[in-house]
Amino acid sequence: MAKKLLNPLFIFHVLFVGLVLGGILPRSLVLYETALLAIFFALWPIRESLIFFVRSIPIFIAIPLTSNFDNFNQWRLLVLLIFIKWCLEKNVWHYIGSGLIILIKKPVIFFREHSWLSVMILLLAASAFSILKAADQTAALKRIIYFVNAGLIVLPIIYPPQPLDFIKRLIRNITIPAIIVIGIGVVQVVSTYFIDIYQFMRLWGEGVQLRAFGTTWSYIAVNLGNTWFAYFGDQLSLRVFSLFPDSHSFPIFLLLALPAFMSWTLINPMKRSDKLKEMLNTRGKLAVIFIPLLLLMMILSGTRGIWAAGAAVIGIWTFFLRGFVPKGSKDNIVRYLSIFLSMFFVLFLVAYPIFSSPQFLVSKGDNYLFQKRFKSIVDFGETSNAQRLEIWRKTLSSIKNQPILGVGIGNYPVVLNQDIRLAKAGSSAHNIYLHVAAEIGLIGFALFIIFILLILRTVHRVFVRQKEPYFLAFFGGLLFSVPWILAYLMTDVAIFDERTLLLTAVTLAIIANPELSHA
Repeated sequence: MAKKLLNPLFIFHVLFVGLVLGGILPRSLVLYETALLAIFFALWPIRESLIFFVRSIPIFIAIPLTSNFDNFNQWRLLVLLIFIKWCLEKNVWHYIGSGLIILIKKPVIFFREHSWLSVMILLLAASAFSILKAADQTAALKRIIYFVNAGLIVLPIIYPPQPLDFIKRLIRNITIPAIIVIGIGVVQVVSTYFIDIYQFMRLWGEGVQLRAFGTTWSYIAVNLGNTWFAYFGDQLSLRVFSLFPDSHSFPIFLLLALPAFMSWTLINPMKRSDKLKEMLNTRGKLAVIFIPLLLLMMILSGTRGIWAAGAAVIGIWTFFLRGFVPKGSKDNIVRYLSIFLSMFFVLFLVAYPIFSSPQFLVSKGDNYLFQKRFKSIVDFGETSNAQRLEIWRKTLSSIKNQPILGVGIGNYPVVLNQDIRLAKAGSSAHNIYLHVAAEIGLIGFALFIIFILLILRTVHRVFVRQKEPYFLAFFGGLLFSVPWILAYLMTDVAIFDERTLLLTAVTLAIIANPELSHA
C-alpha cells in the first residue's frame, strides 16, 4: 500500500512546492503540507519514507512558523520522524545491544568493524568541546544540532544493514532530485534571455529564495551579496544555482548524483563485457543524455574551483592513478568512465556561447567574459583570489593562536573579526580543511582527515571487490566524484549547505553499508 502511495504523494509534493515557490499558493500552507507528510512518515515503513526523503531533498522548503522564525526547513522534522521510527524497531535495539557488548569486551574489534561510526563520534566530541572556546556558544550549539539532525538519516540506512536490493532502489532515486534541479537550471538559463537583471532578482531573490529559505536568507542574497552572477566590468552572466542558495552547492549536489546516473544508464555496457572496446561500442540507456546535461550545468554554475578540480581529477585518474585498481576488468571500467567523463572538457565549447551571449536584455561589450573567468583561476591578483588568499592567511594565524579547540564550531566569523551572524551570509575560510581546523582545532582536524581517508579507502575497496555491474558503475563513479569534491573543497565549504549535506549523508550511508563495505 505504501509503495502505491509513494509516487502520488511525491507528485503532490512537487506540485505543491512549485505553486508555493511560484507565489500562487501562500507560504502559510506549508505548515499544513508538512503535517500531512509527517502523518505519512509516521505510518509508512521506514524504507518508503527514506525513498521519499531522498527524492525530495532539494524541494524541502522552509516552514513559516512565525514572522521572525520562518527558516525552519521541512526536512528537519521529517528526518527526526524517520529516526524515531527507527528507534522503535526491535531489531535495531538487538543490533545496538550486540554492538555495545563487542565495544565493552573487544573495543579494538568494534573500532575495526565500526570505524566510521567511531570516528564520527570522536569528531562530534571534538566539536562539542570546541564550544568551550566559542565566543557565541548558542551559535556553536545550533551548529552541532544542525549536523546531528542531518546525520540522523545515516543510521536507518546502515544499522541494521539494509539489503542490497533496497540500496539499489535508493541509488536509483537519487537521480530524481538531480533531474529536477537540472530542469530548473535549464529554465533559469532560458529566463535570462527574456527578463532584465532587476526582474530576475525580484523573481528569484525576493520570490523563490524567500519562499524556499525564509526572509533572512532572501535579505542576505538581495542586499548583502550572492554568487549568482559572474562580473567583469559592466558585463555579467548568470551562474546557474537552480533551487540552491548559491552557485557553489549546486554543482556539488550534481557531483554527488553523478554515480547514480552512471549506475542507471551505463549498466548495459558493463553487463555485456569487461573489455574496453566492447564497452565503448555498446549503447547505454537513452537516459545517458542526462550525464552531459549534468556536466554542462556544473560548468554553467561558473564555479571555477569545480572546473579546476574536474580537470585535475579526470586527468590524474586517466594518466597516473589507474595502477590503483587491478589490471583487467576493473582497470577497463575506470578507463571507460574516464573517457566518458572527458566530455566535461568538450562541453566547455557548448558553455562558451551561453556565457558569451547577451543575457538580462543587455548586450555584452565583447565575447571574452568566459575566457576572462577561466583565466582568473590562476590570476592571484584577481579580486576574489586575492581576498581568498588573505582569508587563508588570517585562518592560519587563528589556527596557530588556538590550535587545540579552535574558535568554536559555528564561530568562524570571529577569525575575520566579523559578526557571528555573517556565517549565514557565507563567511568561511573558503577551504573546508582550514575551516574545520580553525573552528574545532587540530585534533578535530586530524579526525576529519581520518574520516576522509576512511571514505576513500572504502570506495576503493568496494569497487575492487565488487562484481555486480550496478554497484561497479556506482562505485566507479564515486572514484571520480569523491576526489573531485574533495579537491574543490580546498576552495570552499559549500558542502555544509543543507541540501548538499543531506545528499552527502545519504551517499556516505550507502558507501558504509556493511552489506557492501564488508563484501
